Amino acid sequence: MRMIPFLSDASIRVLDPGSGTGLFAAMVAEAYPNAALHLTDISEAMLNVARQRFAGNSQASFAVQEHLDLIEEFSFDLVISALSIHHLEYEGKRELFRKIFRALRPGGMFINSDQALGPTPEEEAAYERQWLADIAANGATAEAIEAAKERMRADRNATLADQLRWLEEAGFSEVRCSYSRARFEVYGGRKSG
Repeated sequence: MRMIPFLSDASIRVLDPGSGTGLFAAMVAEAYPNAALHLTDISEAMLNVARQRFAGNSQASFAVQEHLDLIEEFSFDLVISALSIHHLEYEGKRELFRKIFRALRPGGMFINSDQALGPTPEEEAAYERQWLADIAANGATAEAIEAAKERMRADRNATLADQLRWLEEAGFSEVRCSYSRARFEVYGGRKSG
């Protein structure tokens, strides 16, 4: 939340593309109670969980759609994403960053919390070892670890350096990473204005 440049009582419009169950959006809603939230995902089942999470919150809306298919230009103060963009191919990530930039109002912010590829094969192997140690320490079973590895085969992780560069190429300023642990990064940028 420390990357979000707005006061906690601000009436901001927030987009969460690929929101899944809405966990990240719920964290934003708690910190920014006047925020109007728009959550999108390709999975109706995931959005149903998000709808339950936001039951009673009239400031939340939901749509089944691909990443930013129906976005309006200059309509959001904040775009957030968590564990979604890594599913896109590299060019898809670059195009999404351009669309997010266009979707932000001047002064708006994009924050992504997601997986990244290690910058070298050695660091990627170290990331893998750290991830395995972390999930084992949290009680993951061997079956759960194998299932996670199978799901991750379809991931299209890019290095943090590439993603920060793509944000700059899309027009973002103040591009930075605020958190990094093994392959998990929190990074973003701002639309000047």
